[in-house]
Amino acid sequence: MKFFYPAFLILALVFLNACSKSAGDNAQPVKTDTIPVTKPPDTIPSATYDLSLLSPCGLFNTVPNTATMVRQDYTELSGIAESHLTPGVLYVFEDGAKTNSIDLTNKLGADLGKVVIDGVQPRDWEDIAVGPGPDATKTYVYMADIGDNNASYLFVTIYRFIEPNLSAATPGSMIHVTNFDRIQASYSRGATNAETMMVDPLTRDIIIATKETGKSYIYRVPYPQSTTTVTVIKPLAMLGFDLLTSGDISPDGKEVLLRNKSQIWYWKRADGEDIITTLLRKPQDAPYAANEHQGEGVGFAADGGGYYTDTEIRDYPGAISNISFYKRK
Repeated sequence: MKFFYPAFLILALVFLNACSKSAGDNAQPVKTDTIPVTKPPDTIPSATYDLSLLSPCGLFNTVPNTATMVRQDYTELSGIAESHLTPGVLYVFEDGAKTNSIDLTNKLGADLGKVVIDGVQPRDWEDIAVGPGPDATKTYVYMADIGDNNASYLFVTIYRFIEPNLSAATPGSMIHVTNFDRIQASYSRGATNAETMMVDPLTRDIIIATKETGKSYIYRVPYPQSTTTVTVIKPLAMLGFDLLTSGDISPDGKEVLLRNKSQIWYWKRADGEDIITTLLRKPQDAPYAANEHQGEGVGFAADGGGYYTDTEIRDYPGAISNISFYKRK
């Protein structure tokens, strides 16, 4: 027995070594595409300009032409845009989910009836724009149902429809829109509040700026926008603006305005420049007379001859709804 144990041990070691070598010879290489890869977070360019050190924009009159609106039942006017098909007629609306109608007025504040989007129940309408769309021979109205004070909605919706002829609009007019597109988008960073939507006439992209304290993320819904699926959009820039309420891009695509309740900012877009690049450059302070209790809307005139603003008055008993127009010099 004293000779058997060492011999057995040697044979066992040889056998194990052979098995190990065989397994090693036949082992398959690890497939690199099965190794989990941690994707780095998206890099979001941030604006570096100091908003307290901006030069004034001298292109527009500093004192606006202000008109008292004939209708004084408005409490939460939120956006403003001029018709391109019927210049002189302005679209305005009350934010929130009060109604599926857009009211019509002009720079004198007249009552010109309304446009009703049949079959729509908005959650929180916040901005409006007029610009190009799928049919290059038409102009379109874009209504932004993007308000989300509690950051709870999985997606936002933008309604788009061909501009109706408003030349016969009078008090009591009611123009019904039955054909429209629903463009739905979901923010990659999660639900957030927004009140600013712009349409880039050079690309037909939709631009959304969030309403946050001390910052605003800029998103793009690229053209052609899907009307059948929810498009996930990523932030393309972060700007240092506080609680933005509206914005607009001029009809020729060469100028941009953003605003909050107390200031308006202006950019001149360089030829061939992407709108995100424009916004990352330092703006100018645009004229604002601080004549609104809670400034909300801003929109360029259809001919580029200035810009309009309007305001909420809900929290200011006795306040008057009005429209201001800053004429280009």
